[in-house]
Amino acid sequence: MPVHQWLTTEWPTSEMPQPQLRERIERLLTMQNMCVMSTIGGHGGPVATPIEFYADGLDLYTYPQPQSPKIHNIHRSEDRKVCAAVFMPYVGWASARGAQLFSKADLFEPGTPEHAHGLDVFRWEASAAELGRPMDRAPQGLIMRIRPYRITYTEHWLRKEGWAPRQVWKRSLDSSLQA
Repeated sequence: MPVHQWLTTEWPTSEMPQPQLRERIERLLTMQNMCVMSTIGGHGGPVATPIEFYADGLDLYTYPQPQSPKIHNIHRSEDRKVCAAVFMPYVGWASARGAQLFSKADLFEPGTPEHAHGLDVFRWEASAAELGRPMDRAPQGLIMRIRPYRITYTEHWLRKEGWAPRQVWKRSLDSSLQA
């Protein structure tokens, strides 16, 4: 007999209200600081890269390396579309939880208010200490913001609560957020 009997029942199809779903996603983004970000490479195929991030609500902030393939791919792309996948460790169906954030990448130059905000969110001090860099001088490279317009969220525990295990959040449908 299965340990989680609710996993053997028919999958619910109910959609969670957008503000409640957003809160669930925000919680996930506070529990991880690594994601896999995909861009489109010069050969036309996907390039997936593990990156460190820190979240401000649903926005992810990263400190990309200036000559990295992901930065080249973003600059080459007209629409700067990226997809970031954030997920928890998997130890069985009951634990399956993750999100795919679909966005365009915003790159902010030093000296701008957006860059300053990104540095407030991104915990650069830990990396500076680990790399032996000055802790009293913030990095002067680009800051990347991933502000999703759509998020596909999967959590099988939602089935136990009567919700579909896969939910789609859309910025345009969440009345509690400004676009």
